[in-house]
Amino acid sequence: MGVPAFFRWLSRKYPSIIVNCVEERPKECNGVKIPVDTSKPNPNEVEFDNLYLDMNGIIHPCTHPEDKPAPKNEDEMMVAIFEYIDRLFNIIRPRRLLYMAIDGVAPRAKMNQQRSRRFRASKEGVEATEEKQRVRQEILAKGGILPAEEVKERFDSNCITPGTEFMDNLAKCLRYYIADRLNNDPGWKNLTVILSDASAPGEGEHKIMDYIRRQRAQPNHDPNTHHCLCGADADLIMLGLATHEPNFTIIREEFKPNKPRPCALCNQLGHEVKDCQGLPREKQGEHDQFADCPLTSEQEFIFIRLNVLREYLEKELTMASLPFTFDFERSIDDWVFMCFFVGNDFLPHLPSLEIREGAIDRLVNIYKNVVHKTGGYLTESGFVNLQRVQMIMLAVGEVEDNIFKKRKDDEENFKRRQKEKRKRMKRDQPSFIPGGQFSPQALGSGNRSNPQTISNPRQAAFEMRMQNSTPSASPNTSFTSDGTPSPAGGIKRKAEDSDSEPEPEDNIRLWEAGWKQRYYKNKFDVDASDEKFRRKVVRSYVEGLCWVLRYYYQGCASWKWFYPFHYAPFASDFEGIADLPSDFEKGTKPFRPLEQLMGVFPAASGNFLPPTWQKLMTDPESSIIDFYPEDFAIDLNGKKFAWQGVALLPFVDERRLRAALEEVYPDLTSEENRRNSLGGDLLFVGKNHSLCDFIAELYKSSTTEPVDMPPELCHGIQGKLSLNENPVLPDQVVQSPVPTLRDLAQNSAVRVSFVIHRKPLPVLKPGDWEKTNNNGRPWRPQLGFNRDRQPVHLDQSAFRTLGHAMSRERGQPGSGMYSNAAPLGAYQGNPYRPLFSGQPQIPKLLSNLRPPESWRGPTPLFQQPPQRYDRSSGAAPLLAWNRMVQSQNAAFQQNQYQGVGGPMNYPQRPEDRMDRGRQGYGPGRPYPLPPPAGRYNWN
Repeated sequence: MGVPAFFRWLSRKYPSIIVNCVEERPKECNGVKIPVDTSKPNPNEVEFDNLYLDMNGIIHPCTHPEDKPAPKNEDEMMVAIFEYIDRLFNIIRPRRLLYMAIDGVAPRAKMNQQRSRRFRASKEGVEATEEKQRVRQEILAKGGILPAEEVKERFDSNCITPGTEFMDNLAKCLRYYIADRLNNDPGWKNLTVILSDASAPGEGEHKIMDYIRRQRAQPNHDPNTHHCLCGADADLIMLGLATHEPNFTIIREEFKPNKPRPCALCNQLGHEVKDCQGLPREKQGEHDQFADCPLTSEQEFIFIRLNVLREYLEKELTMASLPFTFDFERSIDDWVFMCFFVGNDFLPHLPSLEIREGAIDRLVNIYKNVVHKTGGYLTESGFVNLQRVQMIMLAVGEVEDNIFKKRKDDEENFKRRQKEKRKRMKRDQPSFIPGGQFSPQALGSGNRSNPQTISNPRQAAFEMRMQNSTPSASPNTSFTSDGTPSPAGGIKRKAEDSDSEPEPEDNIRLWEAGWKQRYYKNKFDVDASDEKFRRKVVRSYVEGLCWVLRYYYQGCASWKWFYPFHYAPFASDFEGIADLPSDFEKGTKPFRPLEQLMGVFPAASGNFLPPTWQKLMTDPESSIIDFYPEDFAIDLNGKKFAWQGVALLPFVDERRLRAALEEVYPDLTSEENRRNSLGGDLLFVGKNHSLCDFIAELYKSSTTEPVDMPPELCHGIQGKLSLNENPVLPDQVVQSPVPTLRDLAQNSAVRVSFVIHRKPLPVLKPGDWEKTNNNGRPWRPQLGFNRDRQPVHLDQSAFRTLGHAMSRERGQPGSGMYSNAAPLGAYQGNPYRPLFSGQPQIPKLLSNLRPPESWRGPTPLFQQPPQRYDRSSGAAPLLAWNRMVQSQNAAFQQNQYQGVGGPMNYPQRPEDRMDRGRQGYGPGRPYPLPPPAGRYNWN
């Protein structure tokens, strides 16, 4: 959902972060569309490595678009989704990874917002249908002209929820789509594709962030990886900053306000359903040849460059004379945390903080003024320092009263300016505008031909003269709907109210004294003097802040936690929060898909559930019937539009829900049980990928244990692979789930289940906790970070030879400095980890792999051996990573100067470079650079 108005505020304050996308369009030749060759260099003059798609931002506009006719059936929806992905792929052209993530079962904190949105969507859909029928009947009764009503079932967007048949079919279609592109599109040739469908728990964007965090922790991670994330939610910007990746870009549709939408009744522009008159459609061109042309142009895309945003924030957040060392990355984390106060998907925003009123700027200024007193940063690695946050909030609380008064003054000034504008427009409006054939016509629309010839101009002019000669009505005369004066007269209205719209009554009046007492009384139905209740609300909100920050930086801390109120406390109530606990229940598990449907669906969407489950929503005797009200109130909460208000729905009691579902669980069919189970990610590669042979041999081995994926074969990606129940293998037919698309008779792609490493690989052996084992000898622990390191031993004669051949004086020139570490390159013989212990298939499996020379690129900078140079000459020359474009390496040049150090180029003190008799360590297995994967050399 994101944060309303956040992107608009951000793009206005930091305009250079926005760049328009350059898109190469498909060409047509003799009526045949020629697709774009995405294997060619990116026209945006930048090469992206990884593309991540938050699929729900694609599914919704493709299934129920707002600016064009909706697809007629589910098959057309799937084709529209495929075309949308193709267009994004054409713009980005990733060279290593495509990660497609669909929203799975969400944490309970998110389910409350999903419940509110789905209940609203159902209610608004029913109201819109009823209003459409009412207006249609009125227009037809007056003799109006309307196109024939299409008899089709209304698409319920609530089906875009995990566990429904629609989402299950979508997953099948996407699996077919990936296999088709891997076989036929040259741009997908060396690509690794990961699909995380709705069966995998977690929100789509957070599954993507979890993948990025875990890959960054792997030793094979390329720090120059350029990420691109597609999504329209504003919180993706904060999530991208939270990764601390230097090359991170977001692509989204360009927002164009006030886009014209056709009327749902007559399909004409310029009015809404409630204002439809049933007039005949105007001819589009002399012969109506433009009638079928699209009313709106294709949506454009823009880039949001987070590396530029980091530059902005570095200049804004840099503070002098701090009592502690300034750390820009820590200040980024604090900035992200402060943005939570103005709104997020899990907590209501504080009443005194509105983005449109400059709330983030106010928080940043207070942060910079108070940071000298806090003595440090607000957050650290996803954990909140509540004592320092309390100082920030109390500083905001001191100006809350002034904020509310200024808000009221700004509203009054806006109303006054609008009133003056309406008077000015009335005064400048012409007294007479010709109509009919003489009515003014818009020019330059692109779809109009030359002006039409006027027929019978004398009669038309006479009618206009007669209309203009009608006596003008008095100011007090009321008019009917057709514009004629009402014979009954009317009631005189005040001039100041003639053009104003009725506004909702505001019982809180935050700009007047006593606002806190009225707020708690109206919103929570308690007295403001009830300190215990206020403390409870503040505690829940503080828990929410800690939960959200950990969710952004570490993953879901608790699947069960949620904020149990509809409204937020005031900033001045954040007293004594330093001692509040911020721990969450461990070991919680997500809902199952059908259980989530019961928690977020209204009764009107119960048709997506099994019959006995649906009965729990509608049966008056149901024990949970109170969870599904037919009607509910919407509190505007000081806003103007209903969509901005708060839906006052009852919160779902998890214990009661599970108790009611235990009785109907036996009624599930095998297919429903399958849809109700939790799944995982799928990995796809084509025949040209270096991992394809490995996966094919993996299926031949028929192993049941997960296998470590060699990162050298997959651009440094690490994880575990396991056999899939319904595999896609080479030379097997892949059937199309869409009737209009052909089957893949000559498939060469493979599919396998993929799991990211959830924890570091184990070091201790099972017997390390026992005193003796292995025939009385203890297990030797792993030394260093390389678990596959092969120790090299010297016998006594070798030590004697070294002792005679080398001087024993340490530290002198020419002395025989050596350690008992293995020599360089001693571990390079076997670059693969043992996959299946005790299984004879390993030699065969490894023998079929391509030789390392076919995919190994140049050695990365941090793995090259140190180079000696004259210290008086300064730093060593800059080494290139992979002959990339210079602009992509600009952010890393300060870290790419070779020093006189170890394998990681850290400068060493002179005394550390001498052997002091300590245990020495070799470099271990050198990790080769991931393959170039389509990067282009411009030199």
